[in-house]
Amino acid sequence: MILRGPQNLSDAELIAILLRTGVKGKSVVNVAQELLTKEKNLANLACKSVAALQKNNGIGKDKAATLSAAFEIARRILSQQKYLSDKKITSPQDIAEELIPVLRDENKEQFIVICLSKSNKIIRKEIISVGSLDSSVVHPREIFKVAVENNAASIILIHNHPSGNPQPSNEDISITKKLVEAGKMMDIPVFDHIIIAGNTYTSFVEKRLI
Repeated sequence: MILRGPQNLSDAELIAILLRTGVKGKSVVNVAQELLTKEKNLANLACKSVAALQKNNGIGKDKAATLSAAFEIARRILSQQKYLSDKKITSPQDIAEELIPVLRDENKEQFIVICLSKSNKIIRKEIISVGSLDSSVVHPREIFKVAVENNAASIILIHNHPSGNPQPSNEDISITKKLVEAGKMMDIPVFDHIIIAGNTYTSFVEKRLI
């Protein structure tokens, strides 16, 4: 299964990897196939609670918990990707409105890069670091690696201030200027750098800091 890659596995084989072991008289793939047959498809299976999953023959507490956790991870990934998809950015407020509900309650500082297409539509969002913002964790190489891999025409930098103070620090400004210069050299301009702090935000472009 590992050699074939997950994208080439059937639904039953993917479920079998999560289940890890079969039961007496049934291989793990057999158990997975029976589970999918009963629930009809992965979507229906993903909606089941841990208690409901345990009602299936061969699915105990541990296997039910593993399945439930895996489906929850998938839901969260889809949710995080969806909230910024296909949105055309025309102003800093467009980004702030999308990200304030996501970042305002975060108690750790996150640095995020958003990749834009030539028509200023969001094509990718990626968290670069979690923790204090400094040059050791926000390196141009990491930022523009994401931009190049996603064929970005430009990028937006985002980070949050858990303190609730939306004003950029000297370090914020210094790092941003370095990233702007790197963007010029790579022909991938920095569209803006936005700080989210509670229900407010600061745009470096609006403040004429870049």
